[in-house]
Amino acid sequence: MPESSSKLSRISLSDTMLSSAHNVDAVLSGSSLSDSLAATPGELRAASQAISFHVMRRLGLVRAVSGMLVERTPPYPLFNALLLVALALLDTACQALAQAGEPLRRDIPVYAVHTVVDQAVEAAAGHRKMRTYKGLLNGTLRRFLREREAILAQVLQQPEARWNHPAWWIKQLQHAYPQEWERLLEAADQPGPMTLRINLRRSSQAAMQEALEAAGLESQPLGEAGLVLGHPRPVQQIPGFAQGWWSVQDASAQQAAGLIDPKPGMRVLDACAAPGGKTAHLLEWADVQLQALDADAGRLERVEQNLQRLGLMRPGVTLHCADAADLDSWWDGRGFDAVLADVPCTASGIVRRHPDIRWLRREADVAKTAGLQRKIVDALWKTVSPGGCLLYSSCSIFPQEGERQAEQFLKRHAEASRLPAPGQILPLADAGRISLYDGFFYALFAKSP
Repeated sequence: MPESSSKLSRISLSDTMLSSAHNVDAVLSGSSLSDSLAATPGELRAASQAISFHVMRRLGLVRAVSGMLVERTPPYPLFNALLLVALALLDTACQALAQAGEPLRRDIPVYAVHTVVDQAVEAAAGHRKMRTYKGLLNGTLRRFLREREAILAQVLQQPEARWNHPAWWIKQLQHAYPQEWERLLEAADQPGPMTLRINLRRSSQAAMQEALEAAGLESQPLGEAGLVLGHPRPVQQIPGFAQGWWSVQDASAQQAAGLIDPKPGMRVLDACAAPGGKTAHLLEWADVQLQALDADAGRLERVEQNLQRLGLMRPGVTLHCADAADLDSWWDGRGFDAVLADVPCTASGIVRRHPDIRWLRREADVAKTAGLQRKIVDALWKTVSPGGCLLYSSCSIFPQEGERQAEQFLKRHAEASRLPAPGQILPLADAGRISLYDGFFYALFAKSP
């Protein structure tokens, strides 16, 4: 079978596999895949990202296979990571052979079976600390090829291998969504679409769609300002990026500004602003007096860069590095007409875009982030003017970070009433299609005059 979708040119597959192994090892050591990829050499980054994402989406399975095939793993973590990379690619290669001509997902790197084995061994042989184990790697991969069906039948009895999520995560979803949990886990392994939000101050949905068509890019309208691309592209390859015609923003996140529905002259607070997508949307929506907060100075710089590109840095827009819950460090006592509290969370609703999240989170993190959320929203509620509103949002599908927070908030604040909002958005789609929406939660509260 021909080598595929990620074509090799000057960079060999062995180089890419080794780079991907470094990324996988970083995640297994507790670092985010985004941070590891940022440190990956530029010529390797795109291919390494594709493979690393694929391994993260198959990590439960390949770890179970590795544990079955290798009784005593070498005391060198990078070798173990390389084995996981090779097993993920090898299993995909076997699937491609079995499917005999059926279309494969474009995000999955597919190589010939013999190529995966040879290049994995070459990667080990070329690394000083791993060349001792190249025989073990070769033998393990070839045994997997010989016994694949029997091995998979055995390991797929394990929930983590079957669903490629931690066991605690699976149980959380089974309890919260007894009818949908399987579909949610399956959807998490389907990459989300690339969705643009048009900056209506600089372009229009129709004009942007024409520009995309002229560049040979397919898209479909979403709402009044969204366009869903037929296939993801680097932002520099999409017309109008430098001109600030659009931003990348998921369909769920695009709902925030409309729920607040800011009017000209309103005082608005975006309390957890980075990376600035919702901040920009609020400023595109109306000429408001906006204050954006974030506790991370580096991420706040990114907010400013995005606003500059979109032409939205203007008088009345201020950015402040501060902890939203520490009012004494930033609040001058003047109330806001609207507050957006897009609070920190486990990010369980966006794991299809960040497949490492499931492996980085721990069960205790759910309660930990829920406690932080309560602290933030209770503090921010004090800044809402009588008659104003607070929009609570999180990119989570765990009820502890969504509906339960909303219910408990109302119990703690008698002067709050709940207004219409989507509530829990689940990343589900029918008939095998990919959902246009990430997992998200919205609750809108009004403060009595």
